[in-house]
Amino acid sequence: MRESKKNSIAKNILHLFYSTALSSVLNATALIVLAYYLKSYDYGMFSVVLAFAMIMGYFTDAGLSTIVLREGSKKKVDISILISSYVKMRMVLLFATFIFGFIVIHISNSGNKELIQTAYYLVIPMVLGIALQSIGTTFFQMIEKMQYYGMIRILSSVCLVLTLSVGIYFSLSPLIITTLYGLSYFAGGVFGVYLVSRNVKIRLKSKFHKGLLQNLGSFTLGGLLFVMLPHLGPLVLEKTVTLEEVGLFAVAYRIPQALQQIPFIIAGAYYPVLFRSFNNNLLDDHLRYNISLIKIMALVGMAMTIPFFYMSNVVIHLLFGDKWISASFPLKILSLMLTLQAINIALADGLTTRGLQSLRTTIQSIAVISGGILYLYLSKSFGVTGAAFTGVMIEGIALVGFWICIPNRWVIAKKAICPYLSFFIIGLGSIEFFLNSHPLLAVVFNFLLLVLVLFIDKEFKNIIYDYLKIRIIRYKWKAKKSQGV
Repeated sequence: MRESKKNSIAKNILHLFYSTALSSVLNATALIVLAYYLKSYDYGMFSVVLAFAMIMGYFTDAGLSTIVLREGSKKKVDISILISSYVKMRMVLLFATFIFGFIVIHISNSGNKELIQTAYYLVIPMVLGIALQSIGTTFFQMIEKMQYYGMIRILSSVCLVLTLSVGIYFSLSPLIITTLYGLSYFAGGVFGVYLVSRNVKIRLKSKFHKGLLQNLGSFTLGGLLFVMLPHLGPLVLEKTVTLEEVGLFAVAYRIPQALQQIPFIIAGAYYPVLFRSFNNNLLDDHLRYNISLIKIMALVGMAMTIPFFYMSNVVIHLLFGDKWISASFPLKILSLMLTLQAINIALADGLTTRGLQSLRTTIQSIAVISGGILYLYLSKSFGVTGAAFTGVMIEGIALVGFWICIPNRWVIAKKAICPYLSFFIIGLGSIEFFLNSHPLLAVVFNFLLLVLVLFIDKEFKNIIYDYLKIRIIRYKWKAKKSQGV
């Protein structure tokens, strides 16, 4: 398995792009259909239970997937032993997660039997499915074969849309719909493990790869904090506002949360390359890759922010209908998260792949604690709008923290963060001021400015010129060949 040819970064990005784009569209479609079908109370309850399920799903991993990528990037590693050890640890963590997770759910929601019942129907199949899917996606990310990573994601999303559509067509109860939601994840997980078993032997009686325990605590806490951030809002808001308002915030938050997967396309392709550069002491290459990643992530984040910032009313009306139109302003605010979040992913991956996971964990801890406090006080004072501002503030706190902790911070700030964020803030603010009443024109104009960046930045300009030069040479060669020259 180690001798098989790896995909290039560009090829992996391509595989991740179409698979993530397709799965994100399907997942968004499922959530839109669900919002149409469920009442705001039921959707709010579903959002709270979903937050528990995603956090419990993470505990079945506990940062192990990142450690597997680190260990797999080292030389002379027996992949079969590594993956077998990974599966064994996941089984133990899955059992422990179900026990402690449901204890927490019962204690924190003892007065709401309906929510507890919904939790059982959603959490069991979904968390099991997340655990199985992660085994597959981590393995194919490690061997840099992202086409299989994508297949797992797509199958799960297709199952999600199909099962929900069938459930809604037959007017099944919200409880059964919730179960179908979880079962779609389980189907994707079974498929993922099947693909892994075709590529490597999973031997539960093999010896244990002790490298999985190195820095496990730091990776576990760091990963947990990262998973908690997008679900912190519904968990806190349940205690400060009504479930109807939780549903409103969830609708606005679902869009940037789904689009967050797009920056992970690029990050997922760069992750093993960054690990390999650092593990082989190629520090200059690591810095170069990290700066390129930050630039690309910043542009991707801006491209996602622009349409939702200027056209949030239109988006909510088209996707969810007039009954959710109050979510448009929170969506406008939360769209800013997408740019900050994309940059944060690149900075955080730079820390992790440099062996500085403990610093990443510290910053994430500060962000989560700050977020909990801000969600609590701002939602009490300003409701859903205050919660939306909190989401952006959390990403701002994390960005400052990651930048302070990363080596070569001034080089990174000079070449990537400062010019790109300055351009984004000035451009977004100016266009909003002059074209506020023409949202479509504002979107077009801002996208033209993004294209201009590609020709201003020397790195991107050279890439474009080199690509065009290669295309011209190939065209001339084919023309001469067709003429028999």
